[in-house]
Amino acid sequence: MEAIQTIAERIAAVRETMAAACQRAGRSPDTVTLVAVSKTHPPALILEALAAGVHHFGENRVEEALGKIAQVNAATTVPVYWHMIGHVQSRKARFVVGPFALLHSLDSVHLAERLSHYLQTAGRTLDVLLEMNVSGEASKEGWAAQRWQDDRTCRRALWDDVARVLALPGLRVRGLMTMAPIVEDMEQARPVFAALRALRDALAEDFPAACWDELSMGMTDDYPVAIEEGATLVRIGRAIFGERR
Repeated sequence: MEAIQTIAERIAAVRETMAAACQRAGRSPDTVTLVAVSKTHPPALILEALAAGVHHFGENRVEEALGKIAQVNAATTVPVYWHMIGHVQSRKARFVVGPFALLHSLDSVHLAERLSHYLQTAGRTLDVLLEMNVSGEASKEGWAAQRWQDDRTCRRALWDDVARVLALPGLRVRGLMTMAPIVEDMEQARPVFAALRALRDALAEDFPAACWDELSMGMTDDYPVAIEEGATLVRIGRAIFGERR
């Protein structure tokens, strides 16, 4: 029977896979940040991952995250960067202001306006990624972006919304995020990742004053392909912490 790996061993294996994908793409491993998805997992495991050299952690639910953030931050002096990667209801926007270094899942102008209001009140800024539904799956959150290349109406609506978000004070757009469909073969996800990169490049051309450096895409089952297609942030949960608790 194969021995159960420690979290440190799992992280080492993930980093090795990331490095190999970077090599295939002609990229430096330093260009990709590992975000350990710690949702449903206790602070003790997060501290293990932190001890193994991971500094970025992703949470899906605001209420769950706030308690863990407080516990982990109180238990270490090592820098920890918290990422909100799940859908944020607009009525909970105020809780995102302060604890998180990056919001991956900004998915509407309405949420952006709510965040901007709370950020101005608090005198803060927040780095955000715009979540794009480039796969067209009805179950996915984000702006409808499946047909931005061949549907003028879709493109115009999307570009108008992006312009509105970029004009809001307090928000600093850093790039895009997407969720790929669950597939048996990671190669099936490649077109989704390539589409997000193409969309980012088009937005960067038309909105050059904004920052479009980041592409958050790729999870446990498909992150090597995401890296090959330009991911700068990969969100890895199961490969590090095991199945959800």
